[in-house]
Amino acid sequence: MTTNPPPSDPAAVAVELERIRRTIEVGFTRTDGALALLMQRHDQTDVQIKDHTTRLDAHDGRLDTLERGDTERQKRNDARLADLERSRWPLPSVAALVALCGLILSLWQLTTTS
Repeated sequence: MTTNPPPSDPAAVAVELERIRRTIEVGFTRTDGALALLMQRHDQTDVQIKDHTTRLDAHDGRLDTLERGDTERQKRNDARLADLERSRWPLPSVAALVALCGLILSLWQLTTTS
């Protein structure tokens, strides 16, 4: 049967201090590993944020271009619309002239048949 040495025994104190030192060392190693993992994840997150920022800036620039109407397609459509509007303007005038001619012919026919 073994008995515990008295607490004032220098050998027992040295053994207990070595056990405490080893426990603290293992705890620090675990903490360092966890901290290294967190730093790695932080760095990866920073890279992802920079990538997203770059992509967002590119999308923002393209959206500004669309809002200003500076794309080739928008310019082409604007020119086409202007051409259609220019070619359409005489239609109401022609319609009014045809209606006036119809009215004059109706009045002339009404007066000549009576």
